[in-house]
Parts: sequence; C-alpha cells; structure tokens
Amino acid sequence: MKKITGLLLVVFIIPVTVFCQTANPEKYKYSFTVAKDGSGDYIYIQDAIDAMRGFTLRPIVLYIKNGVYNEKIELPAHKTDITFIGESVEKTIITFNDYSGRGRLTTFGSFTAKISGNRFVAENITFANSAGPVGQAVALHVDADKAVFKNCRFLGNQDTIYAGGESSRQYFINCYIEGTTDFIFGPATALFQHCTIRAKANSYITAANTPEGKKYGFVFMDCTIEADSGLKKVYLGRPWRAFSKTVFIRCKLPAVIAPEGWNNWSNPDNEKTVLYGEYKNTGPGADTIKRVAWSKQLSDEEVKAYSIHNIFSTVNTAEPQQPDWYNTIRTRPFEWPHQKM
Repeated sequence: MKKITGLLLVVFIIPVTVFCQTANPEKYKYSFTVAKDGSGDYIYIQDAIDAMRGFTLRPIVLYIKNGVYNEKIELPAHKTDITFIGESVEKTIITFNDYSGRGRLTTFGSFTAKISGNRFVAENITFANSAGPVGQAVALHVDADKAVFKNCRFLGNQDTIYAGGESSRQYFINCYIEGTTDFIFGPATALFQHCTIRAKANSYITAANTPEGKKYGFVFMDCTIEADSGLKKVYLGRPWRAFSKTVFIRCKLPAVIAPEGWNNWSNPDNEKTVLYGEYKNTGPGADTIKRVAWSKQLSDEEVKAYSIHNIFSTVNTAEPQQPDWYNTIRTRPFEWPHQKM
C-alpha cells in the first residue's frame, strides 16, 4: 500500500510543479546588474548567469557596470534570450588568460567567454584573452544561433573569435576585432558589418570551417582592415576545412594584404572546393591582379545574393524563423538604465 501511495504522489505532484514553473512568469527576475563596487545584484558576471532562469519565460537583460571582470564565463545552451549590456565598451571588460596547452586545455576550452544560449545579444562590452602570444587563446567562443554583438571589442592574439556551431548564425556589427593567426575561425555563418579588423602579425585573418553544402560562411561587409606597423604580408584567409567560404565586400584593405590574397593551407585540393570572394574592395591591398586563380571576384549580379536577409535566412530546423531578429539590434538605440545605478 505504501508503494502505491508514493506512486500516486509522484503522478499528481509532478504536473503541478511543471504548471507552476511555466504559469507564473512574474515570480522570476528578468533584470540583473553586475558591478565590481558591490552596487549591483552581483559582483561577478558568472554569479548573475547562474541566477538566471533556464529557458526563460521573458527576455533577460544583464547590465554590466564599468570594470575589469577577470573571470572565465559560460552561458549554457539552456539559458536563452539573454542580453548583456555594458556601461561603456572601453571600460566594461571581461578578460581571462587561459590558452591551449595550459593543463589539459585545448583551443576550445581556452575561452574567456563561451556563449551557447540562442538569441544572445551583447552590446558595449570588451571580451579579451590576456594570455599573450602563447598559441591558441580564445577570447570569445560562441556557438549560439541568432547571436548578435554590437559595438563590442574582441582582444587577443591567435584564435581570438571562435564562431562555432555548424547551424549557427551570428552577427557582428560595429565591432573591433584584433589578433595574429586565424583570429576569426569556425563553421558558423557569420556576418561582420562595419567592423574594424586589425592584424597584429604576418599571418592569416580568417580560417573558416564551413560545412559542405552550406551557402554562406564568413561575410565581411563594409569593414576596415588594419595592420600593425612593420607588417609585410597578411592573408585574408586560409581554409581550416575543404569547403570554407569567406567573402569580403566593399572593405578597405591595407597595403600589407598579400597580393595573392588567399592561402590553400598547403593543400592544393582545397582550391577545388573553397569559395573565397571579393567585391569592390578599396585601398592599396585591394588590387586583384595577382590574386590566386582559385579565388573569385564577384559580379554585380552575384553580390546580390549577399544581402543580410539572404545570409541569415538559412533554415535551421531547430529554431523558429524570426526574420527580424538581426534588425532589432541594428536599429535599437543604446540605453543604459542610469536610474538603476
């Protein structure tokens, strides 16, 4: 009889618990503030993330006050619809110093920040890896879908940004990204618009890992490419995997860009499968006369396929289609809740 009673309790209690979790959104917190001086809800960013409800019933906003947050943070996949807003991009800094080879860490564990929750937005924040030129050391590891970074900075050396997730779409707008080798790499469909990209070594800017059959990989649109003084030869990209896709559209290229533009990563077979393209770039590094024969100069007709809508309309069966997810952040004015500080 006791076993039957216990079973009945389980049957009746579980539905009530689930109902309470989904029917009372007002009982949860949807706005958090992190401040180093103790004036917010938390001192550490990860503590605020841990306090957030998984699969939130409403979008959650985390306001991060100016300060250097020396911590390794991770937003897990079940924490979706989260927005981080920094007080100012130059003074709101998340930094850590992990790197591949430190203990048992590999490249993919060397991150300062890992973002896996879909529909993530970050604005006015610096993500940095302070390990120095010690090899692979990721500042941002993002494998979330529909992730947007607006007016952010990404500081590092080798492998600064890992744009992960074979079905993920990511949008970087008005950002600053620096690094040495392959400092923008990964399999995601990622659009970089109105960004400043700074090369710090004679090496490679991108190393896309676009899956076979995927229409878009990395797209740089209306960006400015810069280079540290003293550099002599910087490549636009090389293929991490055979079907890599990277395109530069209306970007400003410095003189240090290698005349051949692209590198096959010591594998001539890659030349048959990659798509490396350019369209109406400007600057002393934009001369295409000596570009490798297996790269492509897009025509006026071909470049029409590279609209923001087309790039991000790729069907992801795991996510409902929301055609305006990337427009909301583009047009939204920056708002900092001074009244809450």
